[in-house]
Amino acid sequence: MATIENLLELVDIKSCLLFLSIFLLVFEYIRTKPPKNFPPGPRSLPFIGDLLYIDFNNVQLQFAQFAEQYGPVFSVNFFGPRLVVLNGHKLVREIYIHQGEIFTDRPSLPLFTDTEEDKGLILSNGYFWKQQRRFALHTLRNFGLGKRSLELSIIQECRYLNEAFLNEQGKSVDPQWLINNAVSNIISVLVFGDRFEYTNNDFQSLLKNVNELLFLQGGVLAQLYNMFPWVMRRVPGPHRRIFSLTDTLIAFVKKKIDDHLADYDPSASRDYIDCFLAEMEKRKDDEAAGFNLERLCFCTLDLFIAGTETTSTTLYWGLLYMIKYPEIQRKVQEEIDRVVGSSRQPSVADRENMPYTDAVIHETQRFGNIIPFNLGRCATKDTQINDYSIPKGTMVVGFLTSVLFDETEWETPHSFNPGHFLDEEGKFRRREAFLPFSLGKRVCLGEQLGRMELFLFFTSLLQRFSFSAPDGVEPSLDYKLGTTLSPKPYQLCAIPR
Repeated sequence: MATIENLLELVDIKSCLLFLSIFLLVFEYIRTKPPKNFPPGPRSLPFIGDLLYIDFNNVQLQFAQFAEQYGPVFSVNFFGPRLVVLNGHKLVREIYIHQGEIFTDRPSLPLFTDTEEDKGLILSNGYFWKQQRRFALHTLRNFGLGKRSLELSIIQECRYLNEAFLNEQGKSVDPQWLINNAVSNIISVLVFGDRFEYTNNDFQSLLKNVNELLFLQGGVLAQLYNMFPWVMRRVPGPHRRIFSLTDTLIAFVKKKIDDHLADYDPSASRDYIDCFLAEMEKRKDDEAAGFNLERLCFCTLDLFIAGTETTSTTLYWGLLYMIKYPEIQRKVQEEIDRVVGSSRQPSVADRENMPYTDAVIHETQRFGNIIPFNLGRCATKDTQINDYSIPKGTMVVGFLTSVLFDETEWETPHSFNPGHFLDEEGKFRRREAFLPFSLGKRVCLGEQLGRMELFLFFTSLLQRFSFSAPDGVEPSLDYKLGTTLSPKPYQLCAIPR
């Protein structure tokens, strides 16, 4: 009798497990089933989506293969909900410009919701985002964005950076952290009111934390978090590092805000934080605009990270290309010597007389391709892309690799070729498919600042130094992919000219 009872209990357990498994599979099928007339893509597996098909070290190459297989509009499933990917310059421009109002919002992803990073400028939506973006642009312009006063600050920082390289005495060095510090100092002056010395170990550690955080946020653990938040929230593991790094950066910004509150003078605003504090008083009855201390913290952090990472990574690529292609470096230096000479620092006004140098900088941005997937956008209502139906709430990404390497737009897309930006007479020419800052309603807020920094830092360094790989080392263009695509750490020697 006991044996029969045990058998019945076993059957019951097996039946329950079988029923539960079938229920979960059916539930997952219904949850992830693509809508009617949705863009095609790989056949997703239950629960894990397309993770088995994705090599996170070469995602941009796989996306190019998917585009060949499924067409210029395809879908994948590894961010949680299905993601629609747009390929090619013409399609990305068409959607981001002519359907720009529909694709203005950012998608809501569990990782950024849980770290509260969607409370800042980059990942927010609606009225709050519009008010904060307008305020940030207005404030940065008041503090010199696009003006001679800010240019002079960048030129002074160029001198500090040159001195830092000179102190290395031509020895082998990884230039990443010197470049990071220099670029970060420009946005730091604008938002915090001061700069940081290259010998400041605490600030160097902070910049490395930013670098690590952005790498982790673009990695497989972040995607697993977005796919399985109910699990990842409850288990320990390396993904918790994302939260500890975020907390460290937030604590840094909060300390800066507290310092401002301690000696705040509403009649003499020194920087973005002071201006935000003044706006808090003016807009205290407009809660939806988000002018409060919590939002100030996240908006400031967004400006600091965005104002550091993209430009410094581009310059990091730029110096790597110069040691990889010394003949291009020599041509840049010849033009600098001819137009600027050695007795003064280059200025933005010199750019129109330096087409080759300008072309090299633009090609660095194109070939470096530091944000290959752009930042995701979200459909605010049901719409169509080509002949496909895109339901409200669908995450859409304009795949910038397919734009910057579009074989119908670029003569030699897979080669580093400054000639892409030069006409037959050697004059600089603009290219419509040059979209490293994205376009449309969510175009990079700091584009004007980034362009100015890239030209001044790059020309100042090439004016003062010749860069080369250490003896016996062949420069490699290998990269690592996180939120941004950056070179793997490398060494160079800066020899004074």
